[in-house]
Amino acid sequence: MNFRTTMRTLAVGGLFVLVGVPALAQDPEPTSTATFRCADDKSIVAKFYPDDVDLTFNDGRQVSLPQAMSGSGARYADADGTIVFWNKGNTAFVTEGSDENVTYKDCVAD
Repeated sequence: MNFRTTMRTLAVGGLFVLVGVPALAQDPEPTSTATFRCADDKSIVAKFYPDDVDLTFNDGRQVSLPQAMSGSGARYADADGTIVFWNKGNTAFVTEGSDENVTYKDCVAD
């Protein structure tokens, strides 16, 4: 599944409007892909790109997160920090919600 959109300028009634539309050009290939097996029979498929990650959770949810500041390892988070994917080496975990509840823990790449 592709999550990427591109910004396009459209002329509407003499005004130019910037909108997000599906990219017409072929999307770049991920730099790497990993399947993480987590506690409680959960799993995450992660497709890594230079500045973001596309995640598919075994519960069917899909999300694309931009890379964010991190002191160690890699951190990807949505704008308000309600979903955060942490990755270091072959391990990862996910926090969700304003209380940063760990929803996917003890994840290790296959």
